[in-house]
Parts: sequence; structure tokens; C-alpha cells
Amino acid sequence: MAKDAKKQKTDYAAELRALKAEGPGRLYLLWGAEDYLRECFLEELKRRCGVSQSDFNYHRLSVSPSDIRELQEAVDAVPFMGERTFIELRDFDLNACRDETAEKLSALLSDIPDYATVAILLPLGYEPDGRLAVIKSIKKLGSALEFTAQPQSLLFNWITRRFESMGKSIGRAECERLIFTSGELMTGLIPEIEKIGSYAKGESVTAEDIDKLAQRIPEASVFEMTDRLAERRFDEAAALLAELLQSGEHPIKLLAMIGFQLRRLYAARLALDEKLGQDYVMECCKISYPYLADKLLCSARGFSAEQLADAIELCAQADYRMKSSSEDDEDILKELLLRVAVGEKR
Repeated sequence: MAKDAKKQKTDYAAELRALKAEGPGRLYLLWGAEDYLRECFLEELKRRCGVSQSDFNYHRLSVSPSDIRELQEAVDAVPFMGERTFIELRDFDLNACRDETAEKLSALLSDIPDYATVAILLPLGYEPDGRLAVIKSIKKLGSALEFTAQPQSLLFNWITRRFESMGKSIGRAECERLIFTSGELMTGLIPEIEKIGSYAKGESVTAEDIDKLAQRIPEASVFEMTDRLAERRFDEAAALLAELLQSGEHPIKLLAMIGFQLRRLYAARLALDEKLGQDYVMECCKISYPYLADKLLCSARGFSAEQLADAIELCAQADYRMKSSSEDDEDILKELLLRVAVGEKR
């Protein structure tokens, strides 16, 4: 499901054009949720450096911040039967580089030879601490690229092309439905596209194909759960919560998702009461997809503004109980769903 769009999206196409026009630099810091694009950029970077996985000039390292001797040796290695040396440093804990270690690493990276390129790839979910001197040094010396989910127009085109390569077509509304269901990260969409493209019977992908075949991300299940509450289909809402808990999702994480969804529904309910439209909801809730805004407005019609305000307060109370008491977190979450379902007051 498309999430809020506060974070500036990386223009991946522009970064590729710059790489092709300017050639490889000496230092890159690569991270972000969209690891599919990160890996695609890395492959293009290696290609521009003229190295392959089996090349003598390709070095893939996984070293500890406390011991960077192997990295130093790779940087110092002169290219053999090639023009450049490429060093790929994986899963390196940059945020652990402090004091003397940070100074050593900064000194090493500031003296990369013209014939070498170093690419530091951070683990998935890892955010570099921009306050640290070593991070500031890397950003000054090289290119720091965060690979985020792509803008909707590019994502729609990419989904369409993937389906076309499998002999299927897909409309814009179905693209939005797939993104809502399986998320906006290409890494997660690829297996869903392959599954739907392989098993959908018609030449065109339908909403029914997506609902039947695509794997739902937890946020989509939480959205569906609040839909069922709005429709007074409480047994189905409870079944969805049980399914999420059985999948291994932590109750505190689920509570955060539920609270986030209820706040968006409250904004949509206020928009309905003030006779404001889809554009307002998209701006207020920081979402990019009309499909999602329409679903919010539709679901919000099943609640009053007072009901949603009460539900948000109940979420805050549940959050406090989870973090300050010895009660079972799952029991608190199930109780919350019941209290929201019956419309309990604050």
C-alpha cells in the first residue's frame, strides 16, 4: 500500500543518466528501502567500471568497522588487465564508526586512487546517521544515494512493462490496486507480478486476479480490517487481526499501523463533513494515489468524527498499557479492536 510521501523520492533515472554521462566516481554510499533499484544501480556501476563478478579487479568485502585493513588492501590494489578496481563493501555498520575508527576510515576514503571505485552498501532498513563526522565526510567525498520508492508515474510504467513481457496488460486502476495490496517497492512487487502474470487466465489483469493472487502487506490488511469495522462486519475484522498476529507481526507494530490508519480515517471523515474532496485528503494525508484516497473516503463514511476521535484515544491508551504494564500485548490489541467495534467512549 502506498504510504505517506513526506520523503523526497530519488530520481533513479537522473542518477543513471549522470553515471552514464560522467562515468564512475571514486566513492558511493548506497542505501534505502528500494533494494531492487540499488542492486540495478550497482550492476550498472560495475559495468561502467569494466568489471564482473569473476574479474580480478572486483573485490566484494564484508569487514568490521574495527578492522579495515582488508578494505585498505583492496583500495591499494592496482588494476590487473583492466582500467579500474571495484570494491563492493557490504553490510558495513557505518554508524558504529566513531573516534579513531572514523578518522582512519575517513582518511582511507579521502585517498582513493583515480583507478578505484568504492561502493558502500548499507543493510536493508539501515539509516546512516547524518550527524556523524564519517557520514559527513563520505557525502563530501562521494555520492550518497538513498533508493526510495519511485514516483507513481514511473512505477505504473514499470509494472505495465513487466506484465507486457509476460503477455499481459494491466490498467491504471489495477496498478493502483496492486500497489495498495502489495506495496510500492519493486522488490516486493516482482514476485507478485510474476505470480499474477503466470496464473491470471485472461490477457488483461483484473481486480479479481489481484485480490485472489497477490500477497497483502500488513498495512493493506490493517486497512481492510478498518473497512470491516466501518461495515459492522466485526467477525471478519477479528479474523484479519488474528491472521496478522499469526503471521508474526508484533502487536506494538500492529497497534502503530492501526493508529496511523485511524488518524487518516479521521482526516477523511472531517473532509467529508466539510465537503472537501479527494485532493484535500491526498494532501492532508500525504498520499500519492487517488485509489487510496477514494478508499479512505469510502471507509470514513462508516464512522462519525466522534467515533474516530474516540478510537484514536483508545489506541493511545493501548499503547501506554503495552509499554508500561505486564499485560499481554496481544490481549490488549484484541481488547482494543472490541472497544473500537462497540464504539466505546473515551
